[in-house]
Amino acid sequence: MAEKSVREALWYERLGDGRVRCLLCPWRCILEPGQAGVCGVRKCEDGRLVTLIYGLVTSVAIDPIEKKPLFHFYPGAPILSISTVGCNFKCPWCQNWHISQAKPGEVAADYIEPERIVALMKEYEVPFLAFTYNEPIIWYEYVIDTARLAKKSGGKVVLVTNGHINPAPLEELVKYVDAANVDVKAFSQATYAKYIHGKLDAVLEAIKIMKDRGVHVETTYLVIPGINDGEEEFRKMVRWHLEELGPDTPLHISRFYPAYKFADRPSTPVEKLARFWELARGEGLHYVYVGNVPGHSGAYTYCPSCGKPVIKRMGFEIFEWNLTEDNRCRFCGASVAVVGHRWRARTRWPFL
Repeated sequence: MAEKSVREALWYERLGDGRVRCLLCPWRCILEPGQAGVCGVRKCEDGRLVTLIYGLVTSVAIDPIEKKPLFHFYPGAPILSISTVGCNFKCPWCQNWHISQAKPGEVAADYIEPERIVALMKEYEVPFLAFTYNEPIIWYEYVIDTARLAKKSGGKVVLVTNGHINPAPLEELVKYVDAANVDVKAFSQATYAKYIHGKLDAVLEAIKIMKDRGVHVETTYLVIPGINDGEEEFRKMVRWHLEELGPDTPLHISRFYPAYKFADRPSTPVEKLARFWELARGEGLHYVYVGNVPGHSGAYTYCPSCGKPVIKRMGFEIFEWNLTEDNRCRFCGASVAVVGHRWRARTRWPFL
């Protein structure tokens, strides 16, 4: 199984003396023979860069698409969700650290060919596929191959990503991506450098490229007490979001719960999330959500024209729908920025 997962990687250059430079993400790791990059899954072997995780799958699940979170992309749809191991970030608060900070061989995994993933989509009549739970960018070769097959079969492809990727490989990847949720983990390069080990500017550029290439984009801002919860920092992020992505691009303000190396930290006060929700809407964003607080009305979609709730959610479930077939508000007739229709259980594969 392990041998099947080792394949020559894309996006690298040979430097001589057996060394290589990885060109996939902004780290641009220069690797000596036998050395792996920051992500732990791309390694220099015999003068080549290889991926150690092609087809190495740690999780397969069917989630509601709202869990990604995507609230404006085929609401209510089920989505086949898969993951591997590794990450090119080192977030000390990671909820999925047991796979994101693991190396190949350290956690249980199965080798699954791209064709089998698409077969599972058809078998379970779920024409949506998400690369999620850990960072899909470092799984680049497998993601490209699997996404290409999924789209050929009429499916839709989703990335849940930190956005830490160089522009050239991203331009190739987005040809096979329909929607993405991108985590903006702070709006301070100092925070990215100290805690995350990443580059904020590269993430913001990647988000803009996705948006410009027609990918449906939603962003998430996890509010961590004492780290990125300053009002001025958040306001700067919101203004960037408004200017670069537009008022109709959804923003999810998510509650932090203690985890991993931040297990001793307090959860985000709900009052802080509510304040940020009001601030973001006040700055002009039409679709702002409070996440990780079940039952909060900040999880509703409100009509940007009349202000009435057009989609009500409890957790990841929709319990009230006030949009017409063409996604207009039933109260005032204004258009609401939702991609696709609401999922219905009777819908069959392929449904698009």
